[in-house]
Amino acid sequence: MPSAKHSVVIDRPVSDVFAYVLDGATGPAWRPSIADIRLAAGVSGQVGARYEQGMKGPGGRIPADYELTEVVPNRLIAFKVTAGPARPEGRYEFALEGGGTRVTFGLNWEPKGIKEKLMSPMVARTMPGEVRSLDNLKRVLEQQ
Repeated sequence: MPSAKHSVVIDRPVSDVFAYVLDGATGPAWRPSIADIRLAAGVSGQVGARYEQGMKGPGGRIPADYELTEVVPNRLIAFKVTAGPARPEGRYEFALEGGGTRVTFGLNWEPKGIKEKLMSPMVARTMPGEVRSLDNLKRVLEQQ
């Protein structure tokens, strides 16, 4: 099962960091793999909200729509990818650390069919870069 996890401390209050990550529209500012994103259904930032998201791929746009599955204010954002060739689940965890915020982003994917199992090595190579996008989040938020 491919998985990846990364953590950073951002010199901003937990509430600021949480709100910024929860707003899916901010993704392109700190996740370079996103081609486009928009709220497709539900209320932005609430459990059940679905976002239509395109990722940049070698052949162009790859669908990677997702749905929020759990939101605990200032502590946790969980989601599952609902469209595209790989459908991982992910979590952002937030905690106060010193005067800033520790954010941990984890992705896990359990391939089910033979096609997914064949894709597993490729997905495993892309996941670490996706979770390391937290480094960009830190840079963007600390410059605001």
